[in-house]
Amino acid sequence: MTALREAADRYLAVRRGLGYKLTIEGRMLGQFVAFCDALGRDHITVAMAVEWATAPAGADTSWWAARLTVVRQFARFQAAFDERTEIPPTDLLPRTADRIQPYLYSPEQITALLQAARCFANPLRAATTEAFIGLMAATGIRTGEAMGLDRDDVDLGRAVLLIRDSKFGKSRMVPLHTTTVEHLTAYQTRRDRLFPCPSTPAFFVSSYGTRLNHTSASKAFARVVKTAAITVPAQAASPRLYDLRHTFAVTTMAAWYAAGADVAHLLPTLSTYLGHISPATTYWYLHACPQLMTEAARRLEASWQEPK
Repeated sequence: MTALREAADRYLAVRRGLGYKLTIEGRMLGQFVAFCDALGRDHITVAMAVEWATAPAGADTSWWAARLTVVRQFARFQAAFDERTEIPPTDLLPRTADRIQPYLYSPEQITALLQAARCFANPLRAATTEAFIGLMAATGIRTGEAMGLDRDDVDLGRAVLLIRDSKFGKSRMVPLHTTTVEHLTAYQTRRDRLFPCPSTPAFFVSSYGTRLNHTSASKAFARVVKTAAITVPAQAASPRLYDLRHTFAVTTMAAWYAAGADVAHLLPTLSTYLGHISPATTYWYLHACPQLMTEAARRLEASWQEPK
């Protein structure tokens, strides 16, 4: 093992010890170290970092920037141990796009997605896709959290999910509505009848009896969106499975505003439910919905006009 690879392993161990999973970042850093090893380099230079980051010819510049960011963070750590380390400046390969604007589904579109999921020829794939989409729409949990659910994590008797070791290493309990429990119970019964001996303890299983993964779920969802005939405005981002989480958060806050509730007071509850590290993260959803921004501004203006 080379010195640079040992340093990368030490860096990842420290970051993961702080609660960061770094699944994708760890894989990318391993690729960068392999690139350096192939060139016989034992320390980080700006030139090598840029050469590796821009290696995928024709890739989006934001992807190049993301790759360079992984190296930059490692370089900052390694500079404390190796004075030869060069840290790539932050203005190199800057991101050219803001955070992806989420697609917000209407209640009618969510119903259409669930109906379209039933159109798969394989009955287990149809049942799993429908139940998976329904759970994400009803709870707003992350895609990976839903895939990671084991059967023991889904307590339908107590109407609660146990999300284990999620983002930042946190676990949490997610209560379920009675209608969600009914649909999950129906899926569980059908799943066990269609595939009584799966090769995984996962709650959601594929047509092969294995745990769902991001690739298969994304492909299935793309087909569902097409079948449901959901169209988007020109130049808008395509609807994603993850956008069901955004829709849940925005719908919840919109309902609070409509009811005249104290959203600022309730926001920490939603933040905890979604598994965010702080309410500040949840506030980003305000920017995803013009109606929420307008209502928030109206509330703020009204507070300024109240007599002191």
